Amino acid sequence: MEFLIKLHPEISIKSQSVRKRQTKLLEQNLKTILLRLHPETTVQNNYDHLVVRCPSDDAKLQQRMVEHLQCIPGIVQFMAMQSSGFDSLHDIFEKVLPVYRSRLEGKSFCVRVRRQGNHEFSSLDAERYIGGGLNQHIASARVQLKKPDVTVLLEIRKDKLLLVSEAYEGMGGFPIPSQTDVLSLISGGFDSAVASYLMIRKGLRTHYLFFNLGGPAHETGVRQMAFYLWQKFSLSHKVKFVSVDFAPVVNEILEKIDNGLMGVVLKRQMMRAAAVVAERLGIQAIVTGESIGQVASQTITNLNVIDRATETLVLRPLLAQDKQEIVDLCRKIGAEDMAKTMPEYCGVISKSPTVSAKLADVERAEQALDFSMLQQLAMDAKVMDIRTVEYQASQQVQTVLDEQQMAADAIILDIRAPEEADEQPLHASHQVQELPFFRLASQFSALDQNKQYFLYCQRGVMSRLQALLLAEQGYTNVGVYRGDDKL
Repeated sequence: MEFLIKLHPEISIKSQSVRKRQTKLLEQNLKTILLRLHPETTVQNNYDHLVVRCPSDDAKLQQRMVEHLQCIPGIVQFMAMQSSGFDSLHDIFEKVLPVYRSRLEGKSFCVRVRRQGNHEFSSLDAERYIGGGLNQHIASARVQLKKPDVTVLLEIRKDKLLLVSEAYEGMGGFPIPSQTDVLSLISGGFDSAVASYLMIRKGLRTHYLFFNLGGPAHETGVRQMAFYLWQKFSLSHKVKFVSVDFAPVVNEILEKIDNGLMGVVLKRQMMRAAAVVAERLGIQAIVTGESIGQVASQTITNLNVIDRATETLVLRPLLAQDKQEIVDLCRKIGAEDMAKTMPEYCGVISKSPTVSAKLADVERAEQALDFSMLQQLAMDAKVMDIRTVEYQASQQVQTVLDEQQMAADAIILDIRAPEEADEQPLHASHQVQELPFFRLASQFSALDQNKQYFLYCQRGVMSRLQALLLAEQGYTNVGVYRGDDKL
């Protein structure tokens, strides 16, 4: 199989040195990710495009490669190339026609041919012959050399023909790490997930900082979101997941700060702690999911006061986004269902939060706070490699039922998304019931609690995290299914 990779347009307009660096980064990222799928995968850097080649034609492997390529920053579009032999120019046309017939109906098109080797025809001859044939056989299509709806891309290498069999949209943006690192404040909800994604798309290696207000269950859920974002969109690079126990800070604010200023003071304390963690990790900027006017603390006046708490740069990629736009993008990147099930931990709830806090009033109120405690909590933050989330879940999952304890009437819960379960049905000796992970929190209690339930997902990470969440909520009839007879 072969894929032709097109660069994001903003890479193409950079200076030669910047463009060279960006394409080199993308080349390395492609190798890092795709070599895991097949060890003989190669990546060829051709300056204005890249070519990925794999000696296997396995359909499942090709689909997995497509899924990865769609989520690698820096790729605006990529095409699956179909390879075959040919014995004449007319034979090439007959191979192109069935592939492109449906795509060219009602469209303008042109044919572009790259040719290597000795042939009886030139590249221009091939473009004219094939283009004329397509125009003649597809009545509703028309040739248009400038800005056509569809470009028929062909490559002729000696006695081999390569043509685009399928075109896919990439995520665009810049390859990681074309910019510096950032520390994204993540709560597991819509806003922080989308803000993190947008930073990744801009080529920033994005680390995650979590302020724990809800105990182990809250942290497990947020780790799950961070792991998903990393694994899907920035798998090529190691990142950190940092957790700060912020419950003592919240308790102090509730005791010592006037009701109307609680929200602003909480955000300022988070910024101070984030700045300490960022400096500790050598990171220059903090990312938040704040949007103007979404809540009381996010007015321009209050954001101005919040930013005065630290000199560290604060980035807010969602500042002008509407909530529905944020939710729609969260759905597009596949994180909506996780965000929906994430419980809200507001920390402090003011009956009458101010929308126009005065810096002098806030600073006066904060004199009652213990900043040494805040500093110590930030320094004591748990810092882990995001890759160890899977390993730690494996270790912690010993607290739930072991698969060897499966009773004869135990039920295996397939918690994969419905489309994934339909594509690869789970076959096992026990009863299998489908219950997507994003419905577990609301529907598990309705199941027969006299039975044992063993959770299953493709890689085992989601099932372990979900089993831990249920165990932390007091359920003792939950385990993880890892059976070899699963497919």
